[in-house]
Amino acid sequence: MEYEAVIGLETHVQLKTKSKMWCGCVNAFGAPPNTNVCPVCLGLPGVLPVPNDEALRLTVLTGFLLNCEIPRFAKFDRKSYFYPDMPKNYQITQYDQPSTANGHVEFEFNGGLSRVRITRAHLEEDVGKSTHFERNSGVDFNRAGVPLMEIVSEPDITSANMAYEYLNALKDILVYGGVSDCDMEKGMVRCDVNVSVRPKGTKELGAKIEIKNMNSFSGVRRALEYEIPRQIEVLTKGGKLIQSTRRWDDGVGITEEMRTKEDAHDYRYFPDPDLMPLAPTDAWLAEVKSRVVELPLARKQRFMKDYGLPASDAQTFVWDVPLGNYFEGIAKKSKNPKSIANWVINNLRAKLAEANEKLVGTDSTPSQTSSTDRDAVERVPTMTLDNLKFKPEAILELAGLVENKTISSSAAQQVFAEMFETGKSPAAIVQEKGLAQVSDTGAIEKFCDEAIAANPGPAADFKAGKAAALNFLKGQVMKLSKGKANPALAGEILERKLKG
Repeated sequence: MEYEAVIGLETHVQLKTKSKMWCGCVNAFGAPPNTNVCPVCLGLPGVLPVPNDEALRLTVLTGFLLNCEIPRFAKFDRKSYFYPDMPKNYQITQYDQPSTANGHVEFEFNGGLSRVRITRAHLEEDVGKSTHFERNSGVDFNRAGVPLMEIVSEPDITSANMAYEYLNALKDILVYGGVSDCDMEKGMVRCDVNVSVRPKGTKELGAKIEIKNMNSFSGVRRALEYEIPRQIEVLTKGGKLIQSTRRWDDGVGITEEMRTKEDAHDYRYFPDPDLMPLAPTDAWLAEVKSRVVELPLARKQRFMKDYGLPASDAQTFVWDVPLGNYFEGIAKKSKNPKSIANWVINNLRAKLAEANEKLVGTDSTPSQTSSTDRDAVERVPTMTLDNLKFKPEAILELAGLVENKTISSSAAQQVFAEMFETGKSPAAIVQEKGLAQVSDTGAIEKFCDEAIAANPGPAADFKAGKAAALNFLKGQVMKLSKGKANPALAGEILERKLKG
C-alpha cells in the first residue's frame, strides 16, 4: 500500500516590539538572566496585564499580509499548564476567537506555485527559557511575556521539502512586513510540526504526531524526512500509531516519544477576566492596513514582468530590498532594464562589498581587541547606496555609452571603477582617458591586417574551417587597438578579409 504525508505547522514568531506584551519591560535579546523582569512578567500576585498596542497592530498587520479575515471581535484566554518556565501557571493566548483567521500563503515550489491555507494567526505571550545543567536546571524569565504570534497552517503540506519552502516564504513575508526580525539564532522563530500518514487517495487523517519546539527550518525538514518513513514503517508492519508528542534529536537524527498528546480540554481554556475583548474600529484597521507592503513573491513576479529580468536577477532584488529599489529607480528611465540590472548586481554590489572590506580591514578581530577597540571597529563608516559618490543616473549614462557603441564593454568596466572612486560622470571619464571606441573602418582594417600578418597559423586555421580561430584574431585586434576597436566591426572585417 502506498502512503502519503499530511503536515500542518504551528509557527511561533516573536514580534518586533520595544517592550513586552503585558508590561513595560524591555523586549531585548542577550541581557543577563532575569534582569528584564518585573512583577507582571514574573506572575506575582495582584498584578494586572496591560496589552501592548503595537503587538496588537503587528498581529492584525500579519493577518493582512497573509490574506486573512480580520474579525471585529477577538478575545484573550487563559491556557493552564504547569511548567517551570511559565511563572503564572497559565499562558495568556487566544483560543476560539483569535485576531485573524482563514488566510493563505503562496510560494514557489517544484517549478510552480503552491498554496498553504492559514487557519489563524493569534497573539499570545512567550515563556521563560529553561537551561539544564548537570545536577540542576535554571529558568531565565527575560523572555517571559515577550509578544509571541502563533501562525497555524491547515494540513496542506505534503512533504519535508514543501514544509521547508513554506517556512522560508512565511519568514520572508514577516521580515518584509516589519513584523519580526525572525532571527532564528536568537530564538525568534520556533515551530511545532503536526504530521500523519494515510493511504494515498483517502481523505481520513491518520493519527497526528506532534514534534515540538523545532528551532530551525532545516531541522524541520530533517525531522520530517525521518518521521514520515517511521510512521509508514509502523503501519506496513501492522502496527498502530497513536496521537502523541515527540522530540527531535538532531545529533542522532531521530524523533523520540515524550508523552501522549493533550487535547484542548486538557488546558482548561477560559476568557481572561483581566483583559477586555478587542473590537477594532474602521479607522484603526485602516491605519494598520496602510502598513502593508509588497510581498516578496509579488515583487519577484513584477520585476520579471515589468523589467524582463530572469528569475535569478529578480530574486536578488527580493533578497536585497534597498538594491532592488535602487535598480528600479534607474530601470524606469531605461529602454534596457536588463542591462541596468547587470550593472547594479554584477558591478555596483561587488564594488560596495569590496569598499566595505577595505574600510573594516582585517587586522583586528573582536577576540583580539579590547571592548573600546571593538566599539571603534563597529563605528567604522560603511559605504552604502545612500553615500555613493555618483548619482544613479550615471549608471544609466554608462549603459547608454555601451549600447550606442561609444565605448566597448571592457572600457566600460574601467569607466565604472573610476566613476565609483571619484564620482565623475562616465562621459568625462571617457574623454579624459581616451576610451572612446574606434569605429572607423579604415583604422580597424589596418589593425586587422596587422593581426593576420602576425598570426598566420590562426588565420590558416580559420580558412580551414575552425571558426574559433576568429575569436583569437579578434582578441589580437583589440590588443593592438588598446581595447578601443569596435569588436563587432573588427569581427566582420576579419571574416571578410580571411574569406576573400
